[in-house]
Amino acid sequence: MPSSSPSSCHVPNSAAGSQLALQALTAAALVLPGLLIAPAEAADASSGSVNFQYSRYQEGKRNLYSVRSDLDPIMVDTLHGNGTLFVTDRLKLTFGYTQDTWSGATPVSSVPLASTAGNIPFTRTLPTGEVVSGASPHVTGAVTLDRNLNPIRFDAEGNQLIDPRTVLVLSTASPETRNQGDFGLEYEWDEATLRLSGGFSEERDFKSAYGHASGRFDFNQKLTSLKWGAGYASSRQSAILDHDALGYITNLAYADRIKSRDNLRILAGDRHDWNSNLGLTQILGKSTLVDFNFGYTRSGGFMENPYKGVTVIFVDPERISPDPNALIQGNLRTVLEQRPGLRNQFAFSGKLVQYVSPLDAALHLNYKFSFDDWGIYSNTFEGDWVQPLGSDWTITPRIRYYSQSSANFFEPYLVSNQAFTRLVFDDDGEPQVITYDPKKLPKHFSSDHRLSSFGALSGGVTVNKKFARGIELEAGFEYYTRSSALKLGGGGNSSFADFDYYVANAALKIDMDAINLRRSQHPHAHHDHHDGGHDHRMHHGRHGPAGVMYGHMLEKAGEFHFGYRFMYAWQAGNMLRGSSKVGDADIVNLACSPSKLCTHAPDSMNMRMHMLDIMYAPTDWLNVMLMPQFMDMDMELRELEGRPPPAPGDHQHPGTPHTTGGVSDTILMSLVRLLDLPGHHVHMGLGVSAPSGDVKLKLRRMARQDGGLIHFDMQLGSGTWDFLPNLTYEGDAGPWYWGGQLIGTKRMEKRNSSGYRLGDIFQASTWGGYHLLDWLSASVRGIYTSQGKIRGDFNTFNSRIGPMDYPGNQGGRFWDIGLGVTASVPSGRFAGNMFAVEWLQPLSDDFNGFQLERKGTLNANWSYHF
Repeated sequence: MPSSSPSSCHVPNSAAGSQLALQALTAAALVLPGLLIAPAEAADASSGSVNFQYSRYQEGKRNLYSVRSDLDPIMVDTLHGNGTLFVTDRLKLTFGYTQDTWSGATPVSSVPLASTAGNIPFTRTLPTGEVVSGASPHVTGAVTLDRNLNPIRFDAEGNQLIDPRTVLVLSTASPETRNQGDFGLEYEWDEATLRLSGGFSEERDFKSAYGHASGRFDFNQKLTSLKWGAGYASSRQSAILDHDALGYITNLAYADRIKSRDNLRILAGDRHDWNSNLGLTQILGKSTLVDFNFGYTRSGGFMENPYKGVTVIFVDPERISPDPNALIQGNLRTVLEQRPGLRNQFAFSGKLVQYVSPLDAALHLNYKFSFDDWGIYSNTFEGDWVQPLGSDWTITPRIRYYSQSSANFFEPYLVSNQAFTRLVFDDDGEPQVITYDPKKLPKHFSSDHRLSSFGALSGGVTVNKKFARGIELEAGFEYYTRSSALKLGGGGNSSFADFDYYVANAALKIDMDAINLRRSQHPHAHHDHHDGGHDHRMHHGRHGPAGVMYGHMLEKAGEFHFGYRFMYAWQAGNMLRGSSKVGDADIVNLACSPSKLCTHAPDSMNMRMHMLDIMYAPTDWLNVMLMPQFMDMDMELRELEGRPPPAPGDHQHPGTPHTTGGVSDTILMSLVRLLDLPGHHVHMGLGVSAPSGDVKLKLRRMARQDGGLIHFDMQLGSGTWDFLPNLTYEGDAGPWYWGGQLIGTKRMEKRNSSGYRLGDIFQASTWGGYHLLDWLSASVRGIYTSQGKIRGDFNTFNSRIGPMDYPGNQGGRFWDIGLGVTASVPSGRFAGNMFAVEWLQPLSDDFNGFQLERKGTLNANWSYHF
């Protein structure tokens, strides 16, 4: 709902009144992200803010008829943060970061259910008698056809039955992570706005960069707004072709594009997208706003999904019996899909925002029609009701319906009148195997169900709570049903791909201008930030270096602290046993004993952690903290010299990195002030780490879907409830400050759900710092860490290929030195913001067992105190 009172929508039709009406209706429209116009383009965009959001996308099981898949459906964890800062009253800087990690099974292609590929080679029978699909991703086989090329199956009595059903072939992969960053600058005049933005997106096999220019012109006393935008994106795909798939997915059409690199087969291609849009926003009355938009996108280049195949039933004409009643035998093979290299898309949308005065609510209605030269026509209907409930609560139920026709080259599978291979003899009588002729297939084809005709119906609700101090909490849930039968007008052609999925999210929003406004209205409430250099330096210094956790307390009851912590840890270089370098021979023979010999060792590992630091002071002597964590990791492995040859079906790593990511463990902490004297401060922390991080992450294994649990270091948490005691001392005198901390981690359970328990941790650190300026300080810190070995072991399959898969090769004793810089903003527009960076340089490693050398750790923090 609008932040203004309801009466602000009922004002005289004057210049001032028109502007207020536009502000009120625009605010109502923007309650739902992206419903009307982008916030960056909204009239009289409001204050600077910082927002963090976590969302979970989860698919349900696919429709596999009587065949039950044992593969986990696709799941995506997404962390998104964005901020807006006003450099001047008219110049605004925006920035954002998104990280998402997906895992689970995705369709490779679709096959006739009556074929052996549909129900035999990909299945296994459990002791209970259940038939389970997904034991292998292979999509080869045979099928019997009638003379009209309809798939035939035989019942228990041997009767022939036409079976037109199609089933998906699913394949899983190890988790993958995508990172995206974007930025923008916006300048606003009295009746116009110009915005320039850009960004990048990067994942293991895909990179893109993009730029966009947009603006707005206001007319008719700001009752009418004209919007425009234009952008360009360039992307390059370097798909790592599945090693397992190379033997059965044919890629003749891309033979000239596939290159070998580091024992991998790479299919690379470039794509370019140009987009433009034009829109008009109009205030129709005191309570009504409409918005119309037209968009055009032109895409060209490598448009295929290199991980999608199309099943082709090859029918050898030389093997067809002349008997008109005889059945035909088809040979199933899969080829990579081929899409057109150009796509033009057009979209028209209309939106209505109606303020409903008796209920103090807003109705949002949206319709969008789009079409392209691939033959896809789509219709989207959306409805949202924004209802304030009092006490700054808002609930927004919504409903959405989507329908599209299929692309003109979509086919669940193809039938080709030729043999896949045939034996011929040359002029010398030598035998030769001739592969099928790709020119006899259609020029373009795809069985990607996203290009089929279907409908989708969803419903959801968002709940928002605004707090007086400029903080908002929001949570939402939406459930979707994707069904061929839901297509507008009927006639959907992909019922084999019907499934349900949901999206859940939670967000924290901080309006810094609202907080600063509150401060200005209560100038004495936070005098410690503004009164006197000594008080400011004391508060500043008592935050400690960036890498110190739980290192400071809020001064007064009712204060609030919000922070974001980022940590990057890097391992590379030599393998060490204890503190000594070791060669490949020792790793092969000793690091994996006594059970087997090692075949691989880590070559590099990167860990990135994002943490929210939320602190509140209910009293002067007690602080409570909530610290959710989001983590991602990647590891490169190398083959060891002198390794034993792999056994059939063993896990192989020909250069493909492992990645994992998602929600890690969540910390709940209380800090108690023990001593608070001039120049000397002591507080104690008692907390727990809740096991919200996944410790059952799996990887893909050669020749089988289930590669077993991924390495210990690549799991996302401890999997146990952990006790986190700590004790911190801080001191200061003039421009100098110093401190020390003892902190521990005690595992409170014998083992986690995967059968093991991480080692306990003890850490001691001490630091000293000096205020170079009133707002800037530098610090040096010494750190000693001791971590025990893992107790227990994996209780399910793990590939056991290297030191990282054995519990004895974990933990150790480490010395580090940290160099840090901290900057705070004591007054002005950005008062209350603090930034800190610290680099930890390893001085000594004494590992338990065999581990990869540490190279360093970066800690970077932003915090906001009010």
